This record gives sequence, structure tokens and C-alpha cells, in this order.
Amino acid sequence: MTVGSDISRYPNTPRPTCRGYLHKRTQSAILKGWRKRWFVLKHNGYLQYYKHKKDEGKCRPLEVTKLEGAEIGVDTSLGKPFVFKCIPQSGNRIFYFCATSNQEMKRWLESMEKAVHP
Repeated sequence: MTVGSDISRYPNTPRPTCRGYLHKRTQSAILKGWRKRWFVLKHNGYLQYYKHKKDEGKCRPLEVTKLEGAEIGVDTSLGKPFVFKCIPQSGNRIFYFCATSNQEMKRWLESMEKAVHP
């Protein structure tokens, strides 16, 4: 049983297809760099993230993005290993993510690819 999430209250709700920590590139006017965030890719194709793992199910996500129709792929332009990007269909924003390993990056890319083409 997962405490603090809707899974225990709604047992028939499909589990998220992918979840885990990724580093997200920050491009605001004040902050630049990489921030570690807890990402959850829901079964309905929405990617959301939280500041910490413990916030999932307790707090509202910092952001929710629909992946259907998005452009996703490995990115080598930043000179860092295990970086991939996501360009949602709806927005004029590019998300850059950095995984901890090639295997972790592949896991996220495969899950996201399924959400892009449901």
C-alpha cells in the first residue's frame, strides 16, 4: 500500500508508467543550471514533476505537461551525457532532462515515446 497517494484510495487506478528522479534544466531569468526533481509519467500521457519524491500524492505537481504529439529524443548539444529533450506539441518550451545512466535514459525515452503515440 502506498501511503499519501491516490493509489490506496482508488485501487483500480492504473499505476504510473514511469517514475523517478531526473535532473531538469532550469532556464529562468534568475536561475540557470540543473535541478533534481521527482518525475511521474501517468498512464494518461501526462508528465508531472515534484520537488521531492515524498510530495507525490501530497502536493500539487510543480508542472503537468501532456506528452501526446511531443517531440522526444537524445540531445548532445549541451555536452553532458544522458541528456534528452522533450518539446511538447502545445507549448513553445523545450524541456531538457538528464538521467543518471544510459539505462535510465532509455527507460524514460521508451515510456515517453509510448505516451507521445498512444
